[in-house]
Amino acid sequence: MNRIALFTTAAVASVAIGGGAYYMLNRPADIFEQCRSTSTVANANIGGPFELINQNGETVTDKDVIDGLTLVYFGYTFCPDVCPFDTARNAEAVELLEQDGIMVKPVMITIDPARDTPEAMGDFASYIHPRMVGLSGTEEQTKAAAKAYQVYFAKEQEPEDPEFYLMEHSTFTYLMHPDYGFLQFFGRAPRPDEMAKTVACYADVIENN
Repeated sequence: MNRIALFTTAAVASVAIGGGAYYMLNRPADIFEQCRSTSTVANANIGGPFELINQNGETVTDKDVIDGLTLVYFGYTFCPDVCPFDTARNAEAVELLEQDGIMVKPVMITIDPARDTPEAMGDFASYIHPRMVGLSGTEEQTKAAAKAYQVYFAKEQEPEDPEFYLMEHSTFTYLMHPDYGFLQFFGRAPRPDEMAKTVACYADVIENN
């Protein structure tokens, strides 16, 4: 390598290191850093406006639903196993948090509005937890909400019985807050107590800021 190339390489490296150091020293503080799992990206583009129908037949928006710490799950009432398990896990975490004085709202948004009427969502929600909110809507409203949360869903192709089709869908639960937006997602692995511990961390930070 000649002197010019060597100098240029050294200069670029110096700028890169210096720029990186400047960013590390001046990057915006993440007040929730101690709560986040390594798989969660701060300020991820998850969540956004939606307009749906609750179990009482009322049209509601994201601002009506997410009025405090909220666990948002996308599923459907005809789901044979995953959705009942996940929402029950979420409800148990909510109960554990409530015992510690932390109120969290459990929510399920259907990805199967053709079958999941507001009444069906109400029956399902009340069975899972007395404070659970079940949301339905038109096909367009459902797609818009799912897109805001980057949720995948698809109807089973060519089911044996057209009335008893299954839905493929992603299975994350999203922790949301009206002031801070998306905070954390949970896969299917965390136990209720693990989930509650993480949510409690966020609640503590919010209370003290």
